Amino acid sequence: MAEYSAPLGAPIWFDLMSSEPDKAAEFYGALFGWEAEDANPDFGGYRNFVKNGHRVAGMGPVMDPNGPSDVWSVYLHTDDPDATVKAVEAAGGSIMVPPMDVGDMGTMMVAVDTAGAVIGFWKPNTHPGFVEWGEHGTPYWFECQSKDYAKSLEFYRSAIGARIEEIGTGGDPDAIGPDHYGQVFVGENSYSGIMDSVKLFPPEVPSFWQVYVCVDDVAATVKQAEGLGAGVLMAGEETPYGTLAALTDPFGAVFCLGHPPAGM
Repeated sequence: MAEYSAPLGAPIWFDLMSSEPDKAAEFYGALFGWEAEDANPDFGGYRNFVKNGHRVAGMGPVMDPNGPSDVWSVYLHTDDPDATVKAVEAAGGSIMVPPMDVGDMGTMMVAVDTAGAVIGFWKPNTHPGFVEWGEHGTPYWFECQSKDYAKSLEFYRSAIGARIEEIGTGGDPDAIGPDHYGQVFVGENSYSGIMDSVKLFPPEVPSFWQVYVCVDDVAATVKQAEGLGAGVLMAGEETPYGTLAALTDPFGAVFCLGHPPAGM
């Protein structure tokens, strides 16, 4: 097992808001080997997915018919949600869901960054978040697809104290596009990145956080996903950061696959 313990500011959890939670549980179970715990009526029917005996991701049903549906969300590690609220607001963001205890499992809050992306925070108690990284069916990477790259860099530097190393164009304003990218470091390592996505998505698509799940064989998993009813946004593509693919589950939720480059 590739053990993982989220440093402060790093991704600690991700979950799905699904319009078809039972069918989605079957889909992700078949694709990644995730086992779904029973839905908890005390928490709105929320359930956890388990991989290798550990919770790896979560899922809840759509609660507001007029709200967002079939979307993955990312949560960053905080040890002081009230201080995080102040940091988010000082950085120019806003609070969507103020800190709330989730039983004895931990405390959650949800914010909106200055580029419009929704980002959650989790203070763990009995629920540590995911504890594996980089093996089949566990997290591979997390990414903010930003419609205002400069604002995103400034926000995450301020709100979580991130160190961001730009790669590709290195911040050249004349070269903004898919190659304009920043790796988000908390401590000595990076677990997420920020992509300038202005040219990647139409104007009506807002900034959002994207999840990547590690798989042993991207091409085989894409084929399997198609057979299970998934849509393919990007078939397996070789990059310096591994083989990557982008899919939609049968109900429209976007998620990505990743496999490390050779030699890693």
